[in-house]
Amino acid sequence: MSRQIDKLRNIGIIAHIDAGKTTVTERMLFYSGAKHRVGMVDKGTTATDDDPEEQERGITIYSACVTFSWKDIHINLLDTPGHVDFTAEVERCLRVLDGAVVVFSAREGVEAQSETVWRQADKYGVPRVAFINKMDREGADFENVFNEVGNRLQANPVAIQVPVGAGPAHVDEPFSGVLDLIRLKMLQFDSASEGADISESEIPEEHMALAQLWRESMLEQLAEHSDELMELVLMEEEIPEQLIHDVLRKATIERAIQPVLCGSALHGIGVQPVLDAVQYYLPSPQERPPVEGEAMGKGKKSESGTVARKPEPSEPFCGLVFKIIPAKTGDISWVRVYSGTLKANSRIYNPGKDKKDNIAQLWQIYATRKDPQGQIDSVETGDIVGIIGLRHSITGDTLCDAAHPILLETIEFPETVISMAIEPENTTERDKLEDTLEMLLRQDPTLEVISGDTGQTLMRGMGELHLEVIKNRLLREFNLNVRFHKPQVSYRETIQDSVEVVGECNRLINGVQKFARVKLRLEPDEKVTQGVAIMNQLAPESLMPELLEATFDELRSCASGGGSIAGFPLMKMKVTVLDTEVAEEGSDDIAFRIASSHAFEQGLQAGKPVLLEPIMRLAITTPEDYLGDFVGDLQMRRAIIVSTDPRGDRTDIVAHAPMKELFGYSSAMRSLSQGRAGCSIEPLQYSPAPAEDIQELGF
Repeated sequence: MSRQIDKLRNIGIIAHIDAGKTTVTERMLFYSGAKHRVGMVDKGTTATDDDPEEQERGITIYSACVTFSWKDIHINLLDTPGHVDFTAEVERCLRVLDGAVVVFSAREGVEAQSETVWRQADKYGVPRVAFINKMDREGADFENVFNEVGNRLQANPVAIQVPVGAGPAHVDEPFSGVLDLIRLKMLQFDSASEGADISESEIPEEHMALAQLWRESMLEQLAEHSDELMELVLMEEEIPEQLIHDVLRKATIERAIQPVLCGSALHGIGVQPVLDAVQYYLPSPQERPPVEGEAMGKGKKSESGTVARKPEPSEPFCGLVFKIIPAKTGDISWVRVYSGTLKANSRIYNPGKDKKDNIAQLWQIYATRKDPQGQIDSVETGDIVGIIGLRHSITGDTLCDAAHPILLETIEFPETVISMAIEPENTTERDKLEDTLEMLLRQDPTLEVISGDTGQTLMRGMGELHLEVIKNRLLREFNLNVRFHKPQVSYRETIQDSVEVVGECNRLINGVQKFARVKLRLEPDEKVTQGVAIMNQLAPESLMPELLEATFDELRSCASGGGSIAGFPLMKMKVTVLDTEVAEEGSDDIAFRIASSHAFEQGLQAGKPVLLEPIMRLAITTPEDYLGDFVGDLQMRRAIIVSTDPRGDRTDIVAHAPMKELFGYSSAMRSLSQGRAGCSIEPLQYSPAPAEDIQELGF
């Protein structure tokens, strides 16, 4: 699969839930000729929402990839979920994308998850264009949403289109088309052809003043990024269309601005200009910075430190696994190729695992499946491909040329906040459950599974909806006969005080006197957001390498075994090895493992263990009439209200509340507002839990 890298666009569609991402994707596929019929979210006929759970709920749960051509460019498009429980899908997609289309509802504007995905795009330095959708809905307000994008997202939006009218057909001035501010043309989309046929005309006199006002604003913003354009603006001379495109492209790729377009994807208005904007303003892989990683110092030419790979086919191969679709016939791993060429029936190196893997087959991806017509022999720089044959590589792993090893930054996911216990009915079901969960773990890196001695298996996830989807899949898709318990809060543990402790092994084991002494410092550390950081403060060569490795291996094992209160995972904690003592005989790896474990257990107790509960960031948008009811309800849930921000006839509430108090909150919210409010809940931090929580747990 050889594609011109400058004609390639890797983009994602990102937004708050129900902003219209999947509908936008469907229209893009239809207008590009990749589909001959427009799928409908409500009918479960869209290309990218092919999972039964997605079709039933009418939401995107799993990111999906479609590939198609538009004019002279080739587009790899990732449609992503909007619900916060599946934000990890957005995270891993943005990690590998070159650009994004951010969709906003013209009525709801910038919503809670809009802010989240915008922050994620900022994190990975992804250039983006914005599409204000649903201009034909009651209450649509282009200018208001445009201003919100600038103010709430701290962005620099530049309108290159404005709508003609707003709202449905029965209002006085319904939405009927868009004004192109670059060419000063009016675009109207024929409903009989589902928007495929576009009529272009001069802007009517009654709309010209509006168009000129927005065009002047556009040119003023762009003039800040081009001396040539600024000179033409100041001299009030005609500005070439190509110059505007060039400045827009440069500033967008530099993330200095975000071009804004508008329309109604459901009714086929304004989507082709979005595709044009993808072509004109979003970067090809060649226009993105070289990918950087850690040189592993292996191969024919030893390298060390940080190394970069330019997006060139002549560079050594380098790619990142960002998603896995499990299958009994062989998992398909989605890989972004950053440099070089990858061929089928070849071998590559996984530097993180220090393993070699086979590339049995290469496939183009369609939705979440292999494209039936898409098996290929090779893939080059900048493309996205599905690989069959990888045995050792999981999401976040680097793949590279064994002779030029490089380790890219992996993909990090947030801590889980909720758990659910499940029990198989019999031994046969237990084996089946284990196999199924193993498959799901490969697909979903935010799912955690812990098998207990009681026969129960504990699943940890990102929220109630996340676990509910997993539950339904186990019952419906895999036909498992298992019992499910009520979801529970996924607590964590840490220590309150910094302590120094000494662990010792001085005993007979199998008739041999074993001796080792290990001194540790255990201390709370807010910077360690996941797990336990283990540090070494020993003098160089003070301990033999095999004994040092045994010590650290045991400490890592102790840290992963949970805390002393109830065995919940440890976090916000640092362990430092300060000193060790050996004897002339009997100081082996077993002795140091025993001493290290002894010291760790002492330190947990002496450091005063603390139970931590997950605190969630709760963003609510409610009609102003229900504000008082929400504030009262939140106070009863131990929430701290951070802000209330009036937005016309609505109010945005941001609050921090314990996860324990938010079970079933979606139903409570609908009851409080007669179904008129919306909310988003995402993990914020872990904080000390009240004493009654420990009592309720029975500890």
